[in-house]
Amino acid sequence: MSRVQILTVGKDEGEQRLDRWFKKMFPHIPQGRVEKMCRKGDLRVDGGRVKASTRLEVGQSIRIPPLPDNQAPEPEHKRKVSDADAKMIRACVIYKDDHVIAINKPAGLPTQGGSGQTRHVDGLCEALMFDYDEKPRLVHRLDKDTSGVLLLARTRMAAKSLTEALRHKQTRKIYWALVAGVPTPYLGEIRFGVVKAGGHGRSGEGEKMVALHPRDVDNTPGAKRAHTLYATLYRVASRAAWVAMEPLTGRTHQLRVHMSEIGHPIIGDGKYGGSGQENMGDGWGAQLGGTISKKLHLHARMMRFEHPETRKPITVTAELPDHMVHAWDTFGWTEDLAAEDPFEAL
Repeated sequence: MSRVQILTVGKDEGEQRLDRWFKKMFPHIPQGRVEKMCRKGDLRVDGGRVKASTRLEVGQSIRIPPLPDNQAPEPEHKRKVSDADAKMIRACVIYKDDHVIAINKPAGLPTQGGSGQTRHVDGLCEALMFDYDEKPRLVHRLDKDTSGVLLLARTRMAAKSLTEALRHKQTRKIYWALVAGVPTPYLGEIRFGVVKAGGHGRSGEGEKMVALHPRDVDNTPGAKRAHTLYATLYRVASRAAWVAMEPLTGRTHQLRVHMSEIGHPIIGDGKYGGSGQENMGDGWGAQLGGTISKKLHLHARMMRFEHPETRKPITVTAELPDHMVHAWDTFGWTEDLAAEDPFEAL
């Protein structure tokens, strides 16, 4: 048996449950034993009795009672990221420092696991540890079929700072899309609320959202207000347009729902644009036909955020995925035709 120990919660260890902190420090002690020590008052924080679910704060003192020296059997070996997947996800890195990693998420790769999803960014983060002991943490999400800038926090404190910045709208996100028809006015805003179809169930890749008039949001259970700015940058006659969008709220499928609701669904959006309906020049139908890909043409182009350590503004820009590059080439557009932030003067 070991002796009583007094350990201090480190600067990167706050805002986590006591049992999870304990498991990292003493992996051979089972969860049941941790809970029993809490119930008996043997495991204490700042001298007080606590529950296994108690959230720790930086600088707190934790009393560790005598622990057995013998270790439990080694847990089953977790499936490692394949060499090919590791190479792929590392090639997606577009910004990296001691606190933050930004990747250009490929279209078709889920951010997190779900029903039937075994390959996703969260699982591949093991290949983005580099010289750290823990994999980076997700601080926001992108839809499976949306490509572009996705931030990861390399430390717990960076995750807390970035999550709070996102929650309090202290970040800027600009998306690019190819949409059916040409939105008019060319510069505008969309304020339709969103609610899950059927009014219940969990939101996710398989969930469909519906738009609500702003006057109906407060009287509709589960509905949330949503606000999007858009700017029509270039057009192809009346068939399609390159649009920049800034979501001022972060609702599920917000941009896709909003563009569909005003009659200009995003090209390739089978959920909100009618995957089998080709655009005949009337401003509706999410497939242009010809050589234009049937994949979703929605890309998180730019993200501007305050660095969690230096507090300086950081801007990260992601290049278009191949299927959108092909569309841009087809219409004679280049990425440098658009301002980095078309809403900056607003």
